[in-house]
Amino acid sequence: MQHTNTETIPGEEIDEVLGVARGNTVRARNVGRDITQALRNIIGGELKAYSELYSDTRDQALERMLADAESMGADAVVNVRFETSQIAGSSAELLAYGTAVRLE
Repeated sequence: MQHTNTETIPGEEIDEVLGVARGNTVRARNVGRDITQALRNIIGGELKAYSELYSDTRDQALERMLADAESMGADAVVNVRFETSQIAGSSAELLAYGTAVRLE
């Protein structure tokens, strides 16, 4: 399924707006990862374990949003956005959302 962060898809015409499609996931860090990343934070550099965690989280939220759009009968999702929020001390929610549309 096509998806974009713009209002339109080049070369395509939107026939019908179906509504907001969304997908979210909540992930928590783990103690082992926190210890190794705390050490990395002292010496500096990328916190690779956290980068991987958030990358996987974004992918899962995007997949869930596309599945939601598909269940609505959409051909595409435009205006895709991501939001994140902290839940408790060591977990975060990532939400992917956009406008589900049918193309001509």
